Amino acid sequence: MAIFKSLLTSLLLSLFLLRFAESSDPLVIENMVEENSFNVKKIDCGRACAERCKLSSRPNLCKRACGTCCSRCNCVPPGTYDNYDVCPCYRDMTTHGGRHKCP
Repeated sequence: MAIFKSLLTSLLLSLFLLRFAESSDPLVIENMVEENSFNVKKIDCGRACAERCKLSSRPNLCKRACGTCCSRCNCVPPGTYDNYDVCPCYRDMTTHGGRHKCP
């Protein structure tokens, strides 16, 4: 009977500590994100993509793809074509087929 009580006590203590450890992790990550978010200046993706896609033969498709890339990378290369070296994240994003995702 004493073994059962000690086993039950250790099990409950372990569950309590596990629950406490799980609940504290998201707070740390959340605080880190909040601190770093003040340093990042968001760009106007709509305006940047409108400029990037103004000569496209399919402007709606171009703006949609550009908007996705801009929201993920927070940058759009200048001009209507190329200049990918300015924004490596934008350059390196690909589709499932391995083609460039960003116009």
